[in-house]
Amino acid sequence: MQKSTVLVSACLLGVKCRYNAVCGMADGLEELMECAQLIPVCPETLGGLPTPRPPAERVGNRVVNCEGGDVTRPYVEGAQECLKLARLFGAEYALMKERSPSCGAGEIYDGTFSHTRVSGDGVASEMLKQAGIAVYGESRIRELIDLLKEGNAK
Repeated sequence: MQKSTVLVSACLLGVKCRYNAVCGMADGLEELMECAQLIPVCPETLGGLPTPRPPAERVGNRVVNCEGGDVTRPYVEGAQECLKLARLFGAEYALMKERSPSCGAGEIYDGTFSHTRVSGDGVASEMLKQAGIAVYGESRIRELIDLLKEGNAK
């Protein structure tokens, strides 16, 4: 039986690619690995941004960092690379870092750098959703695991 393919924010797998280079392995990843082939991605580094880097937040269709710099282009380019990888590996699902300006799924920060959350998606998650890929934030990993186990049992 072939496992489903899931794109996963690399930082959730412990890769030090977050803006502040701090990360750890997310709870439930070991179980997800048992029922899916995982493809680690970091849209921000795929877009050419360094680690560490200034924090950034999404404001409408733009992404700005805390220093006032417009970093939209690397975020869009990184999202495009993620979509290429999703298509290359046939990923139908993605597990992404919540509240990130690239990976956030359903909720992101509002662009004021005040830790205020608003409804919305990061650039990469939005692009993946538009391409028909089901995107889950890490708090929904149990839901994704259950869905994949059910599908793999068929």
